[in-house]
Amino acid sequence: MKLTTKGRYAVTAMLDLALHGSEGPVSLADISARQEISLSYLEQLFSRLRRQNLVASVRGPGGGYQLSRTADEVYIAEVVDAVSESLDTTRCGNKGDCQNGEKCLTHHLWSDLSDQIHQFLSDISLGDLMRKREIQLVADRQNRKQSDADAINTRQLTDQASA
Repeated sequence: MKLTTKGRYAVTAMLDLALHGSEGPVSLADISARQEISLSYLEQLFSRLRRQNLVASVRGPGGGYQLSRTADEVYIAEVVDAVSESLDTTRCGNKGDCQNGEKCLTHHLWSDLSDQIHQFLSDISLGDLMRKREIQLVADRQNRKQSDADAINTRQLTDQASA
C-alpha cells in the first residue's frame, strides 16, 4: 500500500487550512508557500475538496478557502477519499482476481489491512492533529519562515521604490 502524493498533499493542505483558518479565509498561495506544494496542484486538489463539501471558497479581496465544518468534524479518511486516493493494499484493487482471475491465498489479509487503515484514518480528525504538540511546533516554524520571507520581500520592495 502506498499513499501517493495526492493524498499526502491533500491532508497536509487541509491541516494547514485548519491551523490558519481562525484568521479568516486562507489563500492557496499562502498554503503553497508554507507547505512547498505547487499552487496549480493545490487548485486541483481544492476543486475536489470543494465538490465534497470539505471546504468553501470565499471570493474577492481577502478571499481564499475555509473549512466547511469544524476541524473536529473533518476526518482524514474523508480528505483522502475526496481526492480519489486509494488505500487499497491488495494487488488486485480488491477485485478478487489476483491469481489467474481468482482470489490469491492472502487476498483477505490485505483486504482486511486496507479496511484497518481506512478505519484508523476515519478516527483521526484535523482537530486531533491540530492539538498535537509536534504539529504545533512544525506550524510555528513554518509561520516564522513565512514571516521572515515576507519581511525580506517588503524590504526589497521598499528599497526598489526608494531608488
